[in-house]
Amino acid sequence: MKITSSISFLMLLFVAIASNAQKLPSKKEVLNIIDKVNTYWQANNKAQVRSFWDNAAYHTGNMEVVALTKNETYRKYSEDWAIHNQWMGAKSTDKGVWKYKYGETDEHVLFGDWQICFQTYIDLYHLKPEAYKIARAKEVMEYEMSTPQNDYWWWADGLYMVMPVMTKLYKTTGNTLYLDKLYEYFTYANSIMYDAEAKLYYRDAKYVYPQHKSTNGKKDFWARGDGWVFAGLAKVLKDLPKSDRHRNEYIAKYKGMADAILKSQQKEGYWTRSMLDAEHAPGRETSGTAFFTYGLLWGINNGHLDKKTYLPAALEGWNYLTKTALQDNGKVGYVQPIGEKAIPGQIVDANSTANFGVGAFLLANCEMYRYLKK
Repeated sequence: MKITSSISFLMLLFVAIASNAQKLPSKKEVLNIIDKVNTYWQANNKAQVRSFWDNAAYHTGNMEVVALTKNETYRKYSEDWAIHNQWMGAKSTDKGVWKYKYGETDEHVLFGDWQICFQTYIDLYHLKPEAYKIARAKEVMEYEMSTPQNDYWWWADGLYMVMPVMTKLYKTTGNTLYLDKLYEYFTYANSIMYDAEAKLYYRDAKYVYPQHKSTNGKKDFWARGDGWVFAGLAKVLKDLPKSDRHRNEYIAKYKGMADAILKSQQKEGYWTRSMLDAEHAPGRETSGTAFFTYGLLWGINNGHLDKKTYLPAALEGWNYLTKTALQDNGKVGYVQPIGEKAIPGQIVDANSTANFGVGAFLLANCEMYRYLKK
C-alpha cells in the first residue's frame, strides 16, 4: 500500500515537473520572437529621429539584441540614429544656459531625457572604439558632476535614463567620480520618491502618499515608473564593480522591489498601471510588465533572485508579452502612451504601441534567451 502511494506520488511529481518544463520556450522560439519584433519595428520606423528619451529607450533594447545576436543590420540602425544626432543629446554648446528641469529644447542638456542616448553611444563605442562617439557624453556628464547640485534625478524615469550612463562611463574611463556621483544623485532620488514600506518608487514628489492617492485611496505606484527604476538598477548592478562600497544598498533596493513586484502581478501575467490598485486603471499594460520581466530574469540569471521563487512570475510575464501583447505582424501592443501616471479610463489596447515599449519587450526577451542558454 505504502509502495503504491509512493509510486503514485512520484508519478504526479514527474508530471508536474514535465508540465512546468513544457512552459519554457526554446531558444529558437525566443530568437524568432526577437527578430520578428525588431524587424517589424525597424521596417516601419526610420532611424533618423531625435535623440530624446522615447527613441533612446528603444535603442537600449536594440543594443541588447545586437550584443546577443551580433546582427549587423540592427547595429547599423542604432549607428544611423547616432550619426543623425551627431552623437549628442540636447545640442547647446553654451554651458551658461544648460538646464536640467523638464524641457525638450537644446538647452536642456542636463535633463536626463536627453542623456539616455549616451547609453547607446557608449555601447556602439565598445563595438568599435572611436573617441568622437563618447566625447559629448563625457563632456556633458563631467560638467554635470562639477556642479554643486545633486537633484538631477527628480523623477523615477530618470533613474533608468541616466544611472546606467554613469556606470557605463565608469567602466569606459575608470573615473571613480562617476560612481560617487551616481550614489549622491541616487540618494537624493530616494529621499523624495522611495517608499520604504512598499519598497517601491513614486513617479515623482507630486505622487507621494497621502498627498496623492489612487481612486480607491491607496498608494499609487505607476508600473512603468517602477519598471524604469527596477530595470535601471539591474543595468547598474551589471556594470558596478564588486568592490563599490554602496553595492549592497543598490542590491537591497533591487531585491526589495522584486518582492513588491512579485506580490502585485495579476494572474494573467501582466501588471496593472497602478500597481497596488488594480481597479484604478484596470487592464493589460506592456511597458511596465516588460521592464519587470526583464528585471526578474536578469536577477535570476545573475544570482540575485532565487529561481524557485521568481521564475514563475517572470515566465507568466513573458507569456503575457509574447502571447497577448505581441501581435501576429510583429507589433507590440497594450503599451500605455507617453505620460507619467496611471490614468483611469485611458484606452490601452492591442493597437497601442510605442518605441520605448518595444525596447522594453526586447530587453525581456534577450534575458529570457540568456536564461534558456544557461
